[in-house]
Amino acid sequence: MIRLVLRERSRSFPQSSLSVHNFSTTSLVRNDPRQQNTGRVIKDKFSVIRNHYQTPKHSIVLAHGLLGFDELRLAGSVMPGIKYWRGITEALSHKGIEVFTAAVPPSGSIEARAEKLAENIGRQVKGKDVNIIAGLDSRYMLSRLRPTDFNVLSLTTIATPHRGSAFADYMFESISPRQIKRIYNVLGYFGFETEAFSQLTRQYMQETFNPKTPDVEGIRYYSYGASLEPSSWSVFGISHNIIKRMEGGLNDGMVSVSSSQWGQYQGTLIGVSHLDLINWTNRLKWFFWELTGSKRNFNAIAFYLDIADMLAKEGL
Repeated sequence: MIRLVLRERSRSFPQSSLSVHNFSTTSLVRNDPRQQNTGRVIKDKFSVIRNHYQTPKHSIVLAHGLLGFDELRLAGSVMPGIKYWRGITEALSHKGIEVFTAAVPPSGSIEARAEKLAENIGRQVKGKDVNIIAGLDSRYMLSRLRPTDFNVLSLTTIATPHRGSAFADYMFESISPRQIKRIYNVLGYFGFETEAFSQLTRQYMQETFNPKTPDVEGIRYYSYGASLEPSSWSVFGISHNIIKRMEGGLNDGMVSVSSSQWGQYQGTLIGVSHLDLINWTNRLKWFFWELTGSKRNFNAIAFYLDIADMLAKEGL
């Protein structure tokens, strides 16, 4: 394992000539040289679980991203709930790692989710040192809220849109403001907050969020990206093509590799979708995959165990 640098400050980005109220950002990052930088290519490394992983010294906190949840109960107490981190928390615990999960509002603003995240973590860990695996909420929490009732040693983000997503841009460009308002009203009627969606545009992330959310000295920042070439029946087919056309680079169907890179970039997972990353891949996919003579190329549990192994080797 290569010794990792402590951190990398966020880079500056060229300002767009567009108004901050205009979501037409198609060409904003087209000439970004980082688009072709995939870093370390990770292919088939996490297809199986190894016999041995080192255990980090400190606890790990898992926090879901946009539209995520801790546990979903569709039938109340009648049937077992559906866990967001299915199999992952159990595998980490089995290796002797103390694991906490933190739930935040699924579609609230980054600021609101960050406040809830800080409250949730503080209530569970009670002053401990922790390593967080999460996303933009955690970056905001660390940079702007500066919680004092627990100490964060590292933040690892996975396919997180640190520089926004072209798919979010496309949706705002394609849907009229009047239609967006109607959609928001419907979502609000069913109890969904909507503040998060406009915050995923490239313009917002690059011109507003990143400049106001610098990394914190002393905290190590790691990141991973993923790349997928979807089949014709993949749910990510349309979004993948939109991101590829607008950003011109590799992506996992929701987030481009270039947008995923933050801090010490650990590499790009090849042939992995956004859902694969949280162990939510349909088993039917792997069944048909194996029928074609291919082997399963990714196991989310093996991936998270390897992140824990990396943290352990870094003395965390």
